[in-house]
Amino acid sequence: MRLRRPVTLRLTAGIGALALASAVAVTLSTSDASAAVTGTATGFATQNGGTTGGAGGTTVRATTGTQIHAALCNRASASTPITIEVEGTVNHGNTSKVSGDSCSTADGVIELKQISNVTLVGVGGGAVFDQLGIHIRESRNIIIQNVTVRNVKKSGSPTSNGGDAIGMESGVRNIWVDHVNLLASGGESEGYDGLFDMKDNTQYVTLSYSTLRNSGRGGLIGSSESDVSNGYVTFHHNLYENIDSRTPLLRGGTAHMYNNYYVSLNESGINSRAGAKAKVDNNYFKNSKDVLGTFYTDAAGYWQVGGNIFDNVTWSPRGTDTNPAGPNPVSNTTVSIPYAYPLDGANCVPDVVGETAGANKGMKVSDGNCEAQPPTPTPTPTPTQPSGTNLSIGAGTDGSSKADGTSYGNVRDGSMTTYWSPAGTTGSISVKWGTATAISRINIRETAAGAGRITSWRVRNGTTGAVLTSGTGAGVISFPATSLSKVTFEITGASATPQVAEFETYAQ
Repeated sequence: MRLRRPVTLRLTAGIGALALASAVAVTLSTSDASAAVTGTATGFATQNGGTTGGAGGTTVRATTGTQIHAALCNRASASTPITIEVEGTVNHGNTSKVSGDSCSTADGVIELKQISNVTLVGVGGGAVFDQLGIHIRESRNIIIQNVTVRNVKKSGSPTSNGGDAIGMESGVRNIWVDHVNLLASGGESEGYDGLFDMKDNTQYVTLSYSTLRNSGRGGLIGSSESDVSNGYVTFHHNLYENIDSRTPLLRGGTAHMYNNYYVSLNESGINSRAGAKAKVDNNYFKNSKDVLGTFYTDAAGYWQVGGNIFDNVTWSPRGTDTNPAGPNPVSNTTVSIPYAYPLDGANCVPDVVGETAGANKGMKVSDGNCEAQPPTPTPTPTPTQPSGTNLSIGAGTDGSSKADGTSYGNVRDGSMTTYWSPAGTTGSISVKWGTATAISRINIRETAAGAGRITSWRVRNGTTGAVLTSGTGAGVISFPATSLSKVTFEITGASATPQVAEFETYAQ
């Protein structure tokens, strides 16, 4: 299938050579290492227990596909929560299989297989998966956010993920894909398949604030007329542009499409078949053909419509295997939606989607009143005071630098009058032990004169470099219990030279 409109994509070069699988975390400069705000899931991803991804777990950085796989494989178990922050271009040259008890990976594809509780989020200058697909299989509770996946092929060279940009199959549950760009450069005859495919019992999925462009196939729910175990999928505030068909193709199950902007659907759009039900609310369809109906089959599907705008949309006459909903679409079923959702008027959808949809646009969302706004961060509970023995007493210390007259050992001497300062306003200090020690809290205590100077920080596993947590202001810091031989407190921002009197560590 060849796209009817010209496709032009500007590609950028990939990142260097293959990194070692053991290099799980990559240290970034302070200006590039701001934590991504993920907000909270919407749509059907909020059902069935909800979708939280790697919330509550450790955070690591990756610039290659191999490092993404290594981060998954280095977890304590396949369900240990983790957030993987990705920056740079991930491609075949830097994506290799990594083995481990908590993962099942493969060369040439980002493999999220038989795992749970993972967030994959683009940060810094952006994350691009170039000619490399993301494959989710036998997994649950996954968030993918703020990334670009482009030009994934099923034929030609190189190939990845069966030609799907993001593909889900085999008992997948609770997936939230948000603020992503999914791009191809043609249709099936050029080697591409779907941009966003779900099959073989995939349920409770939301695709939000994303762009899908320049493809023969937008995506499907169900791989055949007999694959009807999929469903409960929400699509909202997405841009579909220059797509031939499948926006999506829905075989069985239930889907909810609201506040999407569809431009230049060349052959057909939302294709509800094989008993599927689609609730189609307040969308804007422009310069397109057959944007809703049952197409290429006599196995009927159904829809409930309301509030949509059809701007320069043409409709085919009805036939045996062509049943368009228009030219004056009316509902032929009712669909119950179990979650609340703010609904923008269809007339403002082009503007709202233009401001919010896609990666690297500030993660803006709609307020339901035709206005874009930053996402609301999830509040972090204030840690309670640690209890038990301060494990820093009797341990060792080192650091990145120290100001004249200060000492690393001052942070574990039990005195609030002695202290360590870095040579500038940023730096790191570590506590270390001869054997692995389990800790879950630290207490960074500034001197009276230096109180409030530390503005931002990260806590790292001092051996692997993995980020355990990050935040602002000194005090009690909690993170999932971790067994390590060295813990590092890295100051990434300060109003003046910090003065750390005590770096206390606790098991709980």
